[in-house]
Amino acid sequence: MSHHLDSPLARQDVRLDITDLYAFRGTTGTVLVMDVNSTISGATAPQGFHPEARYEFRVDRSGDAVADTIYRITFGERDRDGQQAMELRQLDIAGSGPQAADGQLVVRGITNQAAGDGVRLWAGLAADPFAIDPTVLQAVGRAFALGRAIDLGAWQPARAVDLFAGTSVNSIVLEVPDATLGTGQDIGVWAVTTLATDAGGWRPINRAGRPMIQPIFNPADSELASEYNTTEPSADRANYADRFARQVADVVRALGTATDPGAYGARVAELILPDVLPARVGSAASFGFAGVKGRSPADNAPEVMFSLVTNSGFDPGLRRRPVPLTQFPYVGGRRAEVPARA
Repeated sequence: MSHHLDSPLARQDVRLDITDLYAFRGTTGTVLVMDVNSTISGATAPQGFHPEARYEFRVDRSGDAVADTIYRITFGERDRDGQQAMELRQLDIAGSGPQAADGQLVVRGITNQAAGDGVRLWAGLAADPFAIDPTVLQAVGRAFALGRAIDLGAWQPARAVDLFAGTSVNSIVLEVPDATLGTGQDIGVWAVTTLATDAGGWRPINRAGRPMIQPIFNPADSELASEYNTTEPSADRANYADRFARQVADVVRALGTATDPGAYGARVAELILPDVLPARVGSAASFGFAGVKGRSPADNAPEVMFSLVTNSGFDPGLRRRPVPLTQFPYVGGRRAEVPARA
């Protein structure tokens, strides 16, 4: 999983569990997609979006992993038809913290209906575009937790099955005109969920930037995973670079894929931290071996990330096919095919 059910804290209310983040070029601007609340949680899990939460896309324009602009989406209670009122506010941060500011109202609407002109917003149930084989996921997680080579046993790529076949997520889709973000500008994007507290503040619950960070480095049942979700990307290198570097070094040493495992681990930690998804406004997205500039639902993020952290060609057995929807909101109810490689 990319970030599905990635920590005990996120699993307390799966409406706040961010499963994935995407940033890609749309028809009128830059599209940001936050997926939450996967149906893999089961039929008894709460549905829709949490009415006492904030769902935020945070955008850094200066390269310091600190948000310069925040797009904050909030929701009302579900009505008898399952619909929720939704509201988008834009916060341009200048001195005041992101939790304290109210920001400017940009769009009001209702779930499952497109809203806005210029800046466009949609939220609702959609097919989950992410795919991974559970055997691969578990093997990678064990290897990085224990510092050993990845052991897939008798598994072969041709046997791959998709853990998320037939599942759905609650998607928030925001399209912002390129001119608003700065055409040609390099930005960093991450998603955050926070929950209102009884004391009147806001508690961070989950965050997501680059895919696969949590499943690789922080076991899903650990307090490490919960703690990671409550920290800021600007502190990632100070907080996590040494540990991530050691984990990568241990695995590549066991695999024999680097002549200097320590140096390789340090380089990987430098590349992936801070945990922010880099994108270039107005350019086609690519999360691939040639570099990372955004991420589309068609990108095979597990293959890229697993190959990077093992310093070897890693075939997870499933390949992406481009999602066929080319018009806003770019997500749909029918899942894209994810066949095993021949």
